[in-house]
Amino acid sequence: MRTIQEDAQQIMKKALQDAQPDQAVISALKKMPEVTGKIVLVAIGKAAWTMAETVEKQLGESLSKGVCITKYGHVKGDITHVKCLEAGHPVPDQHSIFATKKAEKLVSDLSPDDLVIFCISGGGSALFEDPIIPLPELQDITSQLLACGADIQEINIIRKHLSGVKAGRFGQLCQPAHVYAIILSDIIGDPLDAIASGPAAVDPHTCQDAMAIVNKYHLTLSDDAIAALQEETPKALWNVESIVTGSVKQLCQSAEEECKRLGYTPIYLTSSLDCEAREAGRFLSAIARDHQDSPVSLAYILGGETVVHLTGKGLGGRNQELALSACEGLSGCHDTCLFSIGSDGTDGPSDAAGGMVDEHTAQLMQEKGISIPDILSDNDSYHALQAAGTLIKTGPTGTNVNDLTVLLIRRNQR
Repeated sequence: MRTIQEDAQQIMKKALQDAQPDQAVISALKKMPEVTGKIVLVAIGKAAWTMAETVEKQLGESLSKGVCITKYGHVKGDITHVKCLEAGHPVPDQHSIFATKKAEKLVSDLSPDDLVIFCISGGGSALFEDPIIPLPELQDITSQLLACGADIQEINIIRKHLSGVKAGRFGQLCQPAHVYAIILSDIIGDPLDAIASGPAAVDPHTCQDAMAIVNKYHLTLSDDAIAALQEETPKALWNVESIVTGSVKQLCQSAEEECKRLGYTPIYLTSSLDCEAREAGRFLSAIARDHQDSPVSLAYILGGETVVHLTGKGLGGRNQELALSACEGLSGCHDTCLFSIGSDGTDGPSDAAGGMVDEHTAQLMQEKGISIPDILSDNDSYHALQAAGTLIKTGPTGTNVNDLTVLLIRRNQR
């Protein structure tokens, strides 16, 4: 009989397989507008390589040229007609600017008959960047936002008003060509202006919204950065057509189907999880304790993106911190397991996708001299989970549709 950990691995595997963007891109290309001129491709984000490869395979020689910009280690090979470039994430670097300028040049001399296929996926906010202010200050502001626990929407509001390509500005640069944006969403609710900071979407947020965030978190900005926040973004983009091809809801639905196939009764809690990672972990461990007398196997499924407030200098990410926060509460449970992963295969600055814990994890850590409260205070979930052998490492998955968390309580013998 399979172990509960093997069930968790199978649920994870199936959900990630179903979240691959290739079929979604193929479907979107069937709705692509007719083109009499050139077709060029710009793909950005953690899933950019897979999306770009699919476009090239489908269009072949009809594709004139293209640029793919993705995270370090995410390029899986050469793509005909497409220049593949890697850059910094979650903080943009010089390679981000270099690659973005390549994309800007690619669309700089197009005609009204031409088409830009613009593949967008999560991570594009850092990877696709041509800042209005000096890069070191933009990096510092991004780091301030990450450290203070600002949510992804707040981070994007600031970043896109300091960028020459976000908040619809890249869509404007493509004029007079038409832009067909194929979007893989990693943002709750799929708001076009927030995914990769909306490079081809009108920004609904005002300068006042941006300054309210600056004041809320007491960010340190130069006068030039404050002035940049006052610059207007495009109010209309007549040349852009957008289609969302995948989201965290689909990720959760695939997990739900696989849980059911494995004999669990699935409880789909939410695809909009956006609380503190630690609180989510503790909440789920409380659910586990409260349902230990269940006569049937249960699977609680959540998707979304939690937040970590940095209080230490350790290594980890929101999914690892969520899992670590749950493990003490799972002590005393029976045949119970929780995993939390980032669908792109990376969690924060680490090489892990997330973590998996069960009723034995806390005891194992205690035997190794690991204090879970101390580790959480130092935000060092990676090394604690590594010591327990419960890190999840998938490598780059080729997709990015937010995070998946599943709590399993196994009761019936299968």
